Amino acid sequence: VTCTPTELSPCLGAITGGSPPSSVCCQKLRAQKPCLCNYIKNPALRTYVNSPGARRVASSCGVPLPSC
Repeated sequence: VTCTPTELSPCLGAITGGSPPSSVCCQKLRAQKPCLCNYIKNPALRTYVNSPGARRVASSCGVPLPSC
């Protein structure tokens, strides 16, 4: 898996706007799952990945956010 945060861009509207995540968002989130700890550890990305919206989207997609 190539860790590319922009791969999660289909989720941005759901994370920030509160809409349900699309199937594309969930696919991308599942594909990037091995990268989530790296994103959480990155100060530039942490606020997005750890946000309540991101947690809701991850939960909706059935992707547990890792404890890093």
